[in-house]
Amino acid sequence: MLESLNRKLRSLKNTQKMTKAMKMVAASKLRRAHQAQADAKRYAQELTLLTSRISACVPNVSHPLLMPRRPVNCVIILIITSDKGLCGAFNHNANRRVLAWIRENRHQHAHIDLWCCGKKGFQYFERRDLVKANYAHVTAAPRLADAIKIGNDLARAFQQGRCDAVYLSYNQFFNPLVQKTIFEQVLPIDSRLLTKEKIDYHTQYFFEPDFETVLNFLIPHFLYFKIYFALLENSAGEHGARMTAMDSATKNASELIDQYTLYRNRARQTAITTELTEIIGGAQVLR
Repeated sequence: MLESLNRKLRSLKNTQKMTKAMKMVAASKLRRAHQAQADAKRYAQELTLLTSRISACVPNVSHPLLMPRRPVNCVIILIITSDKGLCGAFNHNANRRVLAWIRENRHQHAHIDLWCCGKKGFQYFERRDLVKANYAHVTAAPRLADAIKIGNDLARAFQQGRCDAVYLSYNQFFNPLVQKTIFEQVLPIDSRLLTKEKIDYHTQYFFEPDFETVLNFLIPHFLYFKIYFALLENSAGEHGARMTAMDSATKNASELIDQYTLYRNRARQTAITTELTEIIGGAQVLR
């Protein structure tokens, strides 16, 4: 009994060391991810403002990525999760949100396909035969090049008529304790997003090259950066969730260590009391 409790305590102390180290690693990664997220947010605001100004001064802006489709028969959902676990309900919430949307809307669409970024989402939906594309190793350290590749694939599928709408699901980072699952449509791009700023329509711009070329660059780039920003948000949320989960695990391990230390001390005292009783009983017999 005593040896069993000692083994349990050694195991708990080793677990506590690991969870504490993982919490520190997650906190370090969170600081870098949060800084990258903040920088990208400022860039996204400037990109949206620039696109708004140009779109507002050009009459009848048209682009294949802005054209809505009716009816919406085929849908693609790009779901972003993490490659690793040990981050609480972080991935589970995103997976369940997408699954609930599919169950609610599958009767409205002929086909619903899933494109996955992150191993946890891929593993969850693979057995349901919904995954049509998987982008591995793009969520741990998000890169704009990966977002451009994903965006190009989505834009090509939309322009070729292989899908009529594209949705994006990811976890938005607020703080280490709060991450919110976002589910939103990204294709076709809502033209109101490009003109939501109050812009003077009489502003004149000189385009070099022509404004069609400029818009053909800016509008796809708007999609690419939307995906990149979602990857950054999800990465920051993952590290925040893991830091919180490891902090909770460390506290739980400390409570169990205190509890099993009490059990061990009681067992040791019981063993000592038993030995003393046997010695005293043996001495009495000898007398």
